[in-house]
Amino acid sequence: MRRIGFDPIFTATASEPPVRFCDHPDCVNGGDFRAPKSRLNLRDYYWFCLEHVRAYNAAWNFYAGMSASEIEAEIRHDTVWQRPSWRLGDRHGPAASARLRDPLGVFGNGANHARGQSTGRSEAERRMLSARDQALAVFAIDPPFTPSRLKARYKALVKLHHPDAHGGDKAAEEKLKVINQAYATLKAVYFG
Repeated sequence: MRRIGFDPIFTATASEPPVRFCDHPDCVNGGDFRAPKSRLNLRDYYWFCLEHVRAYNAAWNFYAGMSASEIEAEIRHDTVWQRPSWRLGDRHGPAASARLRDPLGVFGNGANHARGQSTGRSEAERRMLSARDQALAVFAIDPPFTPSRLKARYKALVKLHHPDAHGGDKAAEEKLKVINQAYATLKAVYFG
């Protein structure tokens, strides 16, 4: 009597050779588990059997060969996912408030400056600003910026406030003098 679904040809299984062998010397087992060769190239792998990958992982030290300061720098770099970061408040200057929309006045009146309204600062406070802060306020630009970005902003302001565009108006001429002084100050502070 013949059994249905039973075929003696397929019952005997020969052991197939592994796809790849273990990279550990004198090991003939299959290399089924990968392990990075170095921390500098994490996409280049050794292939080990289970026993040898466990031993390799137990001895692995990502920071091997690095000084304490290099390890600290690497950890700090990893805490921000390898993205640039700035100290709190460094990216906010006099022009930062111009980018805020504050219709309820929660953050003060600085956000209304972009719409041509008063900033709410007294004359004494404005005089207290340093030359750099005044120049940044004139240009409405926040550091860090490139020389080409500064020059492009300068050209736009000159085109907007040039006395020839205003029929020789003295107020426009004074504004242009302020813009020129601010440009010289920013060039000297950041690129001079």
